[in-house]
Amino acid sequence: MNPSSSLALYSATAHAAAAHVIAAYSTSFSLATRLLPAPVRGMIQDIYALVRVADEIVDGPAHEAGLLDGACRDTLDALEAETLATLRGGFSANIVVHAFATTARRVGIDETLVRPFFASMRRDLDPVASLSDEEYRAYVHGSAEVVGLMCLRAFLHDHPVPDGVRGRLEEGARRLGAAFQKINFLRDLGDDENRLGRTYFPGTGPERLDDAHKARVVADVDADLAAARAVLPLLPPGPRRATALATALFTELNERLRRTPAGALRTRRVSVPAAVKARIVATVLTRTQTGERWVA
Repeated sequence: MNPSSSLALYSATAHAAAAHVIAAYSTSFSLATRLLPAPVRGMIQDIYALVRVADEIVDGPAHEAGLLDGACRDTLDALEAETLATLRGGFSANIVVHAFATTARRVGIDETLVRPFFASMRRDLDPVASLSDEEYRAYVHGSAEVVGLMCLRAFLHDHPVPDGVRGRLEEGARRLGAAFQKINFLRDLGDDENRLGRTYFPGTGPERLDDAHKARVVADVDADLAAARAVLPLLPPGPRRATALATALFTELNERLRRTPAGALRTRRVSVPAAVKARIVATVLTRTQTGERWVA
């Protein structure tokens, strides 16, 4: 086997591993990615597999394995260093990093998106009683908005668009990523406060998020989702369907969060029942296939 075919086999194995990581961790995400054309689906799986591994370093499994905070930080730093080195060199013995870097090099994901992501992950290792507005915005940017921009670069690979259209799509990608993150902050409120000692929303703290503050967050998410929906028609057809489905699923989640008292969020995680997910999938497929404008 010559070197090029050996690398192709290794890369294919890395992509398969990334797909397995995502399938194991997120049913809703896996559902949405099924609507993507196979090449794009693989690239999105590569991106999210690295995101998931970084999350696991800071969110529990590393501590369960016996790593103290300093060792978790060292592990995260090493993952970032390996990722940046592989963006430059093209090979990693870490198979998830290799998959990510292969896609990143292909679609133009660079350090300007990777470094803010790891900065936000590193922030989770130093929980504070309450983030400032500036810290909150920086965290959401690094943990979610840049991931949306990474996905957009995969979506637009081989689909060039004018700079003006790209700018609008980038704004939509940032807003959609932010919406997902804010929804997850609300969904994970109890676990973040009780197990991880984290509070994300400015002006709040443990046991201090009330219904009025929750309503403001939900309204903020409404605005983010509306901005994302507005640019859906500008996406290529495959990514448009998948993004419309993800947007619709999180819109349903936000509606359920709207109806859930803030106090109840500390004791249960809001989710979308399987039957409702099936209805949303059918609706999105029908509307995107007929060209009808999607309004959740």
